[in-house]
Amino acid sequence: MSDTLLVTGGAGFIGSNFVLYMLGKYNDIRIINLDKLTYAGNLGNLSAVKDDRRHVFVKGDVCDKDLVRSLFAKYPVTYVVNFAAESHVDRSIRDPMAFERTNVGGTADMLACAREAWEEKGKLKKFLQVSTDEVYGALGPTGFFTETTPLRPHSPYSASKASADLFVRAFHDTYGLPVNITRCSNNYGPYQFPEKLIPLMINNCLEHRKLPVYGDGLQIRDWLYVEDHCRAIDLVLRKGKDGEVYNIGGHNERTNLSIIESIIGYVHDEVDKTVGSDLITHVADRKGHDQRYGIDPAKIHGELGWLPETRFEDGIRKTVGWYLSHRKWMEDVTSGSYMRYYQEMYGKE
Repeated sequence: MSDTLLVTGGAGFIGSNFVLYMLGKYNDIRIINLDKLTYAGNLGNLSAVKDDRRHVFVKGDVCDKDLVRSLFAKYPVTYVVNFAAESHVDRSIRDPMAFERTNVGGTADMLACAREAWEEKGKLKKFLQVSTDEVYGALGPTGFFTETTPLRPHSPYSASKASADLFVRAFHDTYGLPVNITRCSNNYGPYQFPEKLIPLMINNCLEHRKLPVYGDGLQIRDWLYVEDHCRAIDLVLRKGKDGEVYNIGGHNERTNLSIIESIIGYVHDEVDKTVGSDLITHVADRKGHDQRYGIDPAKIHGELGWLPETRFEDGIRKTVGWYLSHRKWMEDVTSGSYMRYYQEMYGKE
């Protein structure tokens, strides 16, 4: 094996897509996949590689330093890609300290173990922190986030990610640990947990449930197809300049309401003519809800040649199509505790 990647959170949405992408692209790598398998971690996401010897799954917590140290001792880790995070803003409002523990404490623990291995073995080439554009706060009606935009997080989730980013920067500046930070816009695609906007709305359309829309639904997000994100991470991992931040965005700005209308239209045309906009239900807006995000990807394009390849119109059709053909996956992840959480958030119908 030419490289061994320690991927944390590799059973989650973006993490599992990254694992599948990398094992599909490279024949001579090995991936050690560390995931706690909380509500958003799902081994079913990795069924395609369950018999692949290049993929080693380890159930565990990034906050367990003894476990993480043992992985660095056992395997010649050359890259760390840290996806592991609590990521849903609504959950962070309800339980902010859980986000502090995993997103801040877990990242700090991973950095400490990576530094020890880097200083002792000298094999580690890069620690890559996967972050979010939400650390920048909110934009007005014009302009874009760049890598020099000040960090102004507004939710406990984004504050925890900003804090983690600062720890990564500190380990580079203080100890010389080779790092990169990537900050992406909203991802969509296969295997996304259905408390997020797009899979939530797809599932509710199929079940003829109400489509809960925060406030007026005119909040704007920049949408990025997850495979394009995986390509970008791979590029930054191998070619990114040490210590640099790279913003990864799709220049696909849409209001939440327009996203929902696109999903309704697809399901109506392809699956069920009875599905329509009458399912849309406006609910109280989220606390501290940022109005607009938008990323300028000029730096990663100029330095590494990356641009998103998937037009939103194509990506959303591929995404809805995937969920339609994987209804068993959706049924499995929407049972039990998830549905109790859903009822608490949006009320009984």
